[in-house]
Amino acid sequence: MNFQDAVKTCFQKYVDFSGRAKLPEFWWFFLFCFAVAVVLEFVGSYVSWAFSLATFLPSLAVGARRLHDTNKSGWFQLIWIIPILGWIAMIYLLVQPSDPADNQYGTAPNN
Repeated sequence: MNFQDAVKTCFQKYVDFSGRAKLPEFWWFFLFCFAVAVVLEFVGSYVSWAFSLATFLPSLAVGARRLHDTNKSGWFQLIWIIPILGWIAMIYLLVQPSDPADNQYGTAPNN
């Protein structure tokens, strides 16, 4: 999955918390959100804040789908609330390899 496909897929599945997302889908969308927010910060902090608010739900959705791909519940994202240690734990969970077999969250994605 390339950058454009990942961003397009995440916006098409705006609030779809079901299914699975491979590593590239999650990390390309994360890079897109981060880069655009940084660029918009130069335009104005309110513009950057509005963009971050607009991409909050798709970010949660792709995060849940990424965790589903590793056979974990999307509720693990609540770990983000814990400063430093929670962030490290979440990054560790999000970089785990995909579960190659079908699991309770769906079939393994092909891309």
